[in-house]
Amino acid sequence: MNEINGDLLAKGLRAAIVVSRFNSFLTEQLVKGAADAFTRLGGSSDDLLLVRVPGAYELPVVAKKLASRGEVDAIVCLGAVVQGATAHADLINQTTARAFSEISLASGIPVTDGVVTAENLEQAVERCGTKQGNKGFAAMQAAIETANVLSAINAM
Repeated sequence: MNEINGDLLAKGLRAAIVVSRFNSFLTEQLVKGAADAFTRLGGSSDDLLLVRVPGAYELPVVAKKLASRGEVDAIVCLGAVVQGATAHADLINQTTARAFSEISLASGIPVTDGVVTAENLEQAVERCGTKQGNKGFAAMQAAIETANVLSAINAM
């Protein structure tokens, strides 16, 4: 049986990080994690583009524009949405997650969801680099591995 696996090597890959400025005290930790993953896994910081947007709701439109240009192999979207007293957070989370998937499928470029969704600030802090790891790091790993799987399929 033939098998294709993506490796966790970023060497030669071009990636973009699109990050929300809203809740920047959280999202900056996600950026650090994603950038660390990229360079730790062999990527060059020269091949990493950072794009800042106002909030999580703006992540998909920028990811779509980047994907349409075809100049990156993977896109990592980062944000932090903390549940408040209304359903606004749920709306943002569902809308962005669906959009990331649609952009990936339409473009053939992995767009990973590194948006922290939390019920409270403590949970958000834990997912941005303390007890539960760094979701930015994990989102970059997934992006790198998926880009490499796609590259291997294209090389068949």
